[in-house]
Amino acid sequence: MRTLRLRTASVEEPQGHGHQHQHQQQQQHQVCCFCLAWISPEDNKDRKDRHLPPSSRLRKVLPSLLAARPTAHENINTIPNWLTASRLVAAPFIGYCILHDHHAWTLGLFAYAGITDLLDGWIARRWNLGTVVGTIIDPMADKILMTVLCVALAAKGALPVWLAVIILGRDIALAISAIYYRWISLPPPKTFSRYWDFSLPSAEVRPTTISKYNTALQLGLMGMTTVAPVMPAVDFGTSLVVMQCVVAATTVWSGASYVFSKDAVKILHHPKPQPPAAERDNEETEKEHDKKEKKL
Repeated sequence: MRTLRLRTASVEEPQGHGHQHQHQQQQQHQVCCFCLAWISPEDNKDRKDRHLPPSSRLRKVLPSLLAARPTAHENINTIPNWLTASRLVAAPFIGYCILHDHHAWTLGLFAYAGITDLLDGWIARRWNLGTVVGTIIDPMADKILMTVLCVALAAKGALPVWLAVIILGRDIALAISAIYYRWISLPPPKTFSRYWDFSLPSAEVRPTTISKYNTALQLGLMGMTTVAPVMPAVDFGTSLVVMQCVVAATTVWSGASYVFSKDAVKILHHPKPQPPAAERDNEETEKEHDKKEKKL
């Protein structure tokens, strides 16, 4: 465990009097008499640095102090993010309506989810309201909605179980990958509260092209499946079988695209804080002094 101690640098007053002594005394009083230093168990074993001047000890610990500054937060209270959040809230209600045969409510809520999915992306592009958290929760909302639809429709027998397993298997694999990338990209300190603080951007998810087509095909299949009970006079049998095969193929393809694509996940690198100009000047001066001593 590292502790923070406040050390006091003693200033010796030279003997003698006169104008020169007063001038030196004024300069000594202008020098900062405090120095911050991190003391660890290793430092307790080796205390050679205590003989260094205060400016040198402060310069050694300054990068650590600057690195501990809080990471900048982004504004996540935007209209696209709220529309995406409303889709997350609507997902369990859609599942409830499917299981209890409320077909009209199911179709209406599903239509709302599809419209907001198109609307939030358009607003974000039109008014430059895109956020890093939006690139994460938008596909998350689609996956949660698809999971609810797959489970509920498969439970009612409206969707083949083998297709539901393929869709859910890919989504579970992507969810585990997202958890992993969020953890490794989170700026220190890595805590539970900071992990779930979505205003701290750490990684950006970029859906692949085939994944976008696959999402559209999956939504189309779910839409046809929810419309079929409302329109019993129309025969959707052949169309549903064809759509199910196409969705299965594109789902496997999109899952493989995330594995082999290098641009699917982008980890945001936070710039390292630069030392102040005065500290850089002191470092350059010390380097020049060391070179002169080596020459001598």
